Amino acid sequence: MPNPSSSALLPAGLHDVLPLEAAHEAAAIERLMAAFEATGYERVKPPLVEFEESLLSGSGAAMAKQTFRLMDPLSQRMMAVRADMTPQIARIATTRLAKAPRPLRLCYAGQVLRVKGSQLRPERQFAQVGVEIIGVLQPESDAEVILLASRALEAVGVKHLSVDLCVPTMVPLLFGALGLDEETAAALRAALDRKDAAAVAAVGGPAAELLEKLIVASGPAERAMAALAGLSLPEAAEKDRRRLTEVVRLIRAANPGLTVTIDFVEHRGFEYQTGLSFTLFARGVRGELGGGGRYRAGSGKDDEGEPATGFTLYMDSVLRAVPAPQAPRRVFVPHGTPVDEAAGLRTQGWVTVAGLEPAPDVKAEAKRLACSHVYTGGAVSPAE
Repeated sequence: MPNPSSSALLPAGLHDVLPLEAAHEAAAIERLMAAFEATGYERVKPPLVEFEESLLSGSGAAMAKQTFRLMDPLSQRMMAVRADMTPQIARIATTRLAKAPRPLRLCYAGQVLRVKGSQLRPERQFAQVGVEIIGVLQPESDAEVILLASRALEAVGVKHLSVDLCVPTMVPLLFGALGLDEETAAALRAALDRKDAAAVAAVGGPAAELLEKLIVASGPAERAMAALAGLSLPEAAEKDRRRLTEVVRLIRAANPGLTVTIDFVEHRGFEYQTGLSFTLFARGVRGELGGGGRYRAGSGKDDEGEPATGFTLYMDSVLRAVPAPQAPRRVFVPHGTPVDEAAGLRTQGWVTVAGLEPAPDVKAEAKRLACSHVYTGGAVSPAE
């Protein structure tokens, strides 16, 4: 006979979501999706599994090491379980909806599975919720998705939200404009990842002074943008500076109270982004709530595919940032209660739990079934 305790053991990073928490997550997802749909984003639902060459092409290649593979017994082709939903939305936009008017606004919700978790997010399976706006390059689209993410998160109860902006293309453009060789660029990239100004000075050569200033300039948006405005950047980086300046202006005009910071040298986690990107945090909450940025839909290359931007929210982190779920009002409806009377209770907001056989003590039965109230004599009364 199997050991019941052994059969309940799950692989690392996977867990059951039990009553109350499962309902809480589902309700939060629907509120987020309602906020997206209210601003013109249409819901799509891609499959959990796709052919490997499709799922891991273009921007999806960045998730190759995090993707589970399996053999399809019908086609005898390799398939992959999605580790991120953004590449799937890009595929839908550039194939099934290729002729739809642009800008194309899509939203989605679903589970993803990854080969391993991280220190901040040990979970390997979790729900993603997000939006993509495809076929438009204007800074207004960058500002739109950032503002939508903040509004939607605040609508589900997230407090003390902050947005960390970065431009992962800026430093590589600077390296190219300054003519740095690959070895020097790699050493500088490692030093910048550590925010190690001393190491930047040691190996940076002609780039060191500018890169040190970018490290120091990073911080609250207003201070960071003032510092950036005073720097002399190569022409190759001017496009990124102009876009960042305009997006910050648009965000401030629409939501002046939103906490916005800027990191000019960050790039980790934004490997397939092709421009302005961002991460969402809440004070005191472990891990990022989500992130997004600009990319090319249908291609992993900067100069191919449609321009797109969007964001993904990680529901495991989002739920840590919102108030704990409240138990619903449950009332025990004894066996034999007319159906229309139970229906009337539900219209009043009660969750009705019907007795399936006569109970000698209805209050005791109500408490056993986690009901705070009992319906007797045509009225609701406490089960205590």
